[in-house]
Amino acid sequence: MKRLMLMNGPNINLLGKREKEIYGEFTLQTIEEKLAKLVEGQGGELDCYQSNHEGELIDYLHKANEKPYDGVIFNPAAYTHTSVALRDAIAAIDIPVIEVHISNVHKRETFRHQSMLAAVCYGQIVGFGMDSYRLAAFAFLKNK
Repeated sequence: MKRLMLMNGPNINLLGKREKEIYGEFTLQTIEEKLAKLVEGQGGELDCYQSNHEGELIDYLHKANEKPYDGVIFNPAAYTHTSVALRDAIAAIDIPVIEVHISNVHKRETFRHQSMLAAVCYGQIVGFGMDSYRLAAFAFLKNK
């Protein structure tokens, strides 16, 4: 059985309310429910966590490593472009992390084009809306 951790960073808890033209009208709860159903349907297990605080996200990466999980699906949101600390936490753990983004960050503001995390992640999936999460789950469920 595959055990996956879904982690979401700052402001993802506001999905469905914020910048609908970029992020759509679905909510974080919708993502979590649909992804849990998909993972469970493949005989796996999914735990979900969201925080607006960098240190808490680092703590959860450390905890994910201790469980252990088979993989982490992580939308670090704005921390993608700024957090050396999250980069170091991902590099320090033994489980693979896939960085996901709902929007295509490469079509947005220039500062969003650089990920501090991608080089230490197993992979990166951007621009497929809610399906970015599904694609990451399939990568872990089918390939690892």
